[in-house]
Amino acid sequence: MKKIKLLLILIIFACCPAFAQTGTVGTFQVDERELYAMTKQVSQFFSRFNYEEDQFGKKYHPESLEYRNSEKRRQLLPMLFDQQNQRTSSTLRDFFIDDLTLDGDESYLEFLNGRWYAELAAKFVHEGREVDIILFLAVEKENLGSKWVLTNVYYPAFSRMFPKGEMAEREKHFLHPMSHELDFMNIHKAFGSPQLIDYYAHKGFSPDQLSLFFYEVKKGRLTFKSVDQLKFHIFQVDNWYFEVSYFNRSGMNSGWLISNLMYMTEQEKTTVINFYEP
Repeated sequence: MKKIKLLLILIIFACCPAFAQTGTVGTFQVDERELYAMTKQVSQFFSRFNYEEDQFGKKYHPESLEYRNSEKRRQLLPMLFDQQNQRTSSTLRDFFIDDLTLDGDESYLEFLNGRWYAELAAKFVHEGREVDIILFLAVEKENLGSKWVLTNVYYPAFSRMFPKGEMAEREKHFLHPMSHELDFMNIHKAFGSPQLIDYYAHKGFSPDQLSLFFYEVKKGRLTFKSVDQLKFHIFQVDNWYFEVSYFNRSGMNSGWLISNLMYMTEQEKTTVINFYEP
């Protein structure tokens, strides 16, 4: 309902450019400055992060002196952090901004540059029971354009199907190296305990939750119900990782903002990214 009201107010502003900085629509108090300052879209977050537009939505031409201006970018970047969160309003944030605005070493976000993922929390019905499943998506190039694609899912029920047992326990479950001489008559051992069948897989085996997800959907045992929350994980800046979440609140610090920030080496990123895109 709040988003619908916001859309109606924006339409009113578009039709009435002379509208005062503050005003009232019915019983709804309006502050025009807050509406313009809000980072309303993810693409707008990218533009402001790169300083391709200012904090009030004014876009700059790529050939203008304002476009990606390091000093003005330094001034705008703190506004793109959740200022009510201690994790994103500390000295670590200042180090991050310094890295982003060093002469000759600036980093910018690119929509088609990869290394950023959407995390979508959604509700499904699995075999008659409502469950929560997290979907991970990434942008993929497609001919002359692009599209969002599923890269992984996280569902606790799938994880419990493949528990990581202790090595001593796993060593109890194997097929003797001479099994071939017995025409693998002992293969029944592998199927005697279905919950341990993966112990008989090769060392490099890793369960693929996305395949399990597609299988359950195709079988009709897993059906989509609704979307709950959305946030983004961004790894594009060298040695840094941050999350972007939506904050629907009054004031000059709202919309899509950085909600978590971590210093992370490129080697560490590789390990983490494997969770989003195995």
